[in-house]
Amino acid sequence: MTGFLGRRLAQALLQIWGAVTIVFIALRVLPGDPAELILGSQATPEQLAELRTELGLDQSIIAQYFGHLLDVLRLDFGDSWRQGGSALDATLERLGPTLSLSIWAMIFTVVLGFLAGTFAARHANTVADHLVSVSSLVGQALPPFWIGIMLSLIFARLLQILPSTADGTMASLLLPALTLALPFVGWLGRLVRTGILEEMNQDYVRTARAKGLSRRVVFYIHVLRNTLVPVVTMLGLLMGFFIANGVIVEVVFAWPGIGSLLVDSITFRDYSVVEAVLTVVTVCYITLNLLVDVLYSYLDPRIQLENA
Repeated sequence: MTGFLGRRLAQALLQIWGAVTIVFIALRVLPGDPAELILGSQATPEQLAELRTELGLDQSIIAQYFGHLLDVLRLDFGDSWRQGGSALDATLERLGPTLSLSIWAMIFTVVLGFLAGTFAARHANTVADHLVSVSSLVGQALPPFWIGIMLSLIFARLLQILPSTADGTMASLLLPALTLALPFVGWLGRLVRTGILEEMNQDYVRTARAKGLSRRVVFYIHVLRNTLVPVVTMLGLLMGFFIANGVIVEVVFAWPGIGSLLVDSITFRDYSVVEAVLTVVTVCYITLNLLVDVLYSYLDPRIQLENA
């Protein structure tokens, strides 16, 4: 276990270094001069030169890169020129709403996905099963921004029972969380359905039934637990997806999360905030993957982490 965690932590550090390097290169090759963007077209050459020196843009790209790496190690991403204050503080302040949105989207995905998958498995190869399968395929094909607009139109505009923008209430969280969750409900349902049907044909299920265990006990204690192993893998990746890719949903519902902050920061070339946001998202994603790997051993003791 210790060796496995050591290897995974080393891999995680390499992945974070790679992400920081890619972000640094991507921002430097973008066209345009950040100093001109900050000061505007009316700035004098002296003012532009002074700001470039202040931002370190007058140094060589190699010097900027190593200086940036040292700053990242100190968790110092600099100040946001657009908002003022620390870029990391601005990022962490917006991380809370994004985590809240992602957690609720995950709850909706798990609850609705398991209900759909269990229902389809118990009615396998019937009309109800086919309806669930077709609905899941349609849900996966719909783009999140279209789902968001339709939900907002129906529940906020026509029925007027839910707010369409963030106002700090739980009600305002429902529509964006459902928009994130719905494309994955059918996907999870199909995964659960397939897992249940495969497990129901295993020898241990027949053995458990032969020992006199009830169908309900076999299903909930043995079958459902083994079905969770591949599901947990995908849920870990899905949580990272919600955190990193909820940009469109946050824009549609004016949600004050990390995604909308990233879009605004890229638009205004606010390097410090962009680097802070992407680094925080990368750390969250890698941490979730690590937790998922550790969770394997609990769900299925046959999996040996030392050999992973």
